[in-house]
Amino acid sequence: MTFTNKKSLTCPHPLYDNFGTKMTKEAARKQLGLPAQERIVLFFGFIRKYKGLDLLLKAMQLVKLKNEANGAPPVKLMIAGEFYDDAATYQNLIKELGLTDYIYPFTHFIPTSDVQYYLNACDFVIQPYRNATQSGVTPLAYHFEKPMLVTNVGALPDMILADKSGWVAEPNPESIAAGIEELYLQGEDHYLPELRKGKKKYQWDQLVHSIVDLAK
Repeated sequence: MTFTNKKSLTCPHPLYDNFGTKMTKEAARKQLGLPAQERIVLFFGFIRKYKGLDLLLKAMQLVKLKNEANGAPPVKLMIAGEFYDDAATYQNLIKELGLTDYIYPFTHFIPTSDVQYYLNACDFVIQPYRNATQSGVTPLAYHFEKPMLVTNVGALPDMILADKSGWVAEPNPESIAAGIEELYLQGEDHYLPELRKGKKKYQWDQLVHSIVDLAK
């Protein structure tokens, strides 16, 4: 292996900004046919085992049971993305866990033009991955200014911890459930100032400035 002593800079990849713009939660939910006042979290992207949707479903059952015991409003889960695993595995799990009425399934290909509706419609974005390096969902959540829950795998926690833009949980149902409860306890507004501040670091002009600085 060879190394170089040439000067270098580290610059985060800019956010994806070609998936639409921010809109009110009410407008996005109307577009998707979702209730305006419910508490809804989002799982977004292709459904593969490593992304941990089954862990999130088990966490949702824990959240459901606790809310029922406390008389708190329910939390529902919007699943937006295609199945790349056996769909029946997840559909059967939803029934076994008693979550049929707590799931909004949009389990089909999501065209680029529609991404904005799903991100704008949710309260929080949940990434319950078993393992990962990075995730394209995180930049989307930043772009649409949605606080996140990510699991403590790979580099997923890096941006969340640095920018205080959400909650980091362990990749198990109990920790994910506790994280969802924490997000709602704090509320969206708690995370937005730091999330927006962090978002400024990931703009395209920052990449341009880094290239110019390196050239100098």
